[in-house]
Amino acid sequence: MALELPAGAPRARFVVNPVAIIIVCAVGLTFLGLTILFSASASYKQGAYFYLNKQLLGVAAAAALCLVVSRLNLDYLRRHVWWIAGVTLFLLALVLIPHLGIAVKGSKRWLGYGGARLQVSEFAKLTMVFCVAHYLAINQTRLGEFKPGYLYPLGIIGAFAGLVILEPDFGTTALLVAVGLALLFLAGAKWRYILPTVGAVALAFTVLVIHNPNRLRRITAFMDVEGNKNAGTYQLYQSLAAFAAGGVDGAGLGQGRQQLNFLPEAHTDMIFAVVGEELGLWFTLGVVVVFTVMFVAGLIHLRRAPNLFQFLLVTGCLLLICLQAVINLGVVTGLFPTKGMSLPFISAGLSNLLLMGLLLGVLLNTQRTWGRATLGGRDRAMQEVFV
Repeated sequence: MALELPAGAPRARFVVNPVAIIIVCAVGLTFLGLTILFSASASYKQGAYFYLNKQLLGVAAAAALCLVVSRLNLDYLRRHVWWIAGVTLFLLALVLIPHLGIAVKGSKRWLGYGGARLQVSEFAKLTMVFCVAHYLAINQTRLGEFKPGYLYPLGIIGAFAGLVILEPDFGTTALLVAVGLALLFLAGAKWRYILPTVGAVALAFTVLVIHNPNRLRRITAFMDVEGNKNAGTYQLYQSLAAFAAGGVDGAGLGQGRQQLNFLPEAHTDMIFAVVGEELGLWFTLGVVVVFTVMFVAGLIHLRRAPNLFQFLLVTGCLLLICLQAVINLGVVTGLFPTKGMSLPFISAGLSNLLLMGLLLGVLLNTQRTWGRATLGGRDRAMQEVFV
């Protein structure tokens, strides 16, 4: 006998939670990263568990940070946005001071003590997004004007990008500018302002590269990977060799050769090449599909945004994850010139893991609060740190 619902009774609907999809994808990528990291660091003199243990601590810290941020009141934080920006810019300036900033391979990007290091520019990404989203939201009725609607927010982007380029870090600077301009466009800035800015930024990057012998050599070598495989494109050549050796099915976990001191930065920037060598084509395509799913799920989530500030904030968080992944995947596969940038959730590195925890925390926060009735109104919400 079939069970029938009473007439007029509500029927249960299966609703897909887009942020839950993003979290599941992030967890899956993290587990893949831990697995490959163990394999990629097996030959390091510090021991096979050295980087794995550090990464596990980073994952735990990022998860804790994610949970804390998911409970914060974003409206309360907006009251202190300029203080947060000031502290971040101050730390970015400290990085450039001799004997304070830690230099690695000619770039000053870290602050730290002893063996503990934090890359300040990673956290500057979220701070810039927070500041730009806040400014555009409170000035949304003036976005058609040049100064308040474009020049001033462009100055915010330039303040962060300008300090990062001095480190120098061309990749993070490009990411900051790209995300910032995207937020300006989505907020309603005019094309006639954006297009000349893009041209000016491209020209400035070209001039900086021409006057930097190392980066100019890297670009010219990129034009002929095979001919420069023993010099400027050695890392890229070894990365492509890893994909070729892996083929469709892969060599098997722990059976790859490129991480045996052949491929520089196998556990960080180039870890995707190790995925290709050991797990093969299907896993590498799977990583691309997972990041695509995260992006699409984020777009679906954005349809519920209650105001311009939170729409831009979540958009910025989504772009920071997905654009960084695109840059890393493009570099490792030879589509872009070699540039050090972590693959989100997979590469080793505490600073980027913590940033990913912050970004996921913002997404969880908005998933929990969007659409929920606010009993006390905006004023009451602004008085509470946690909601």
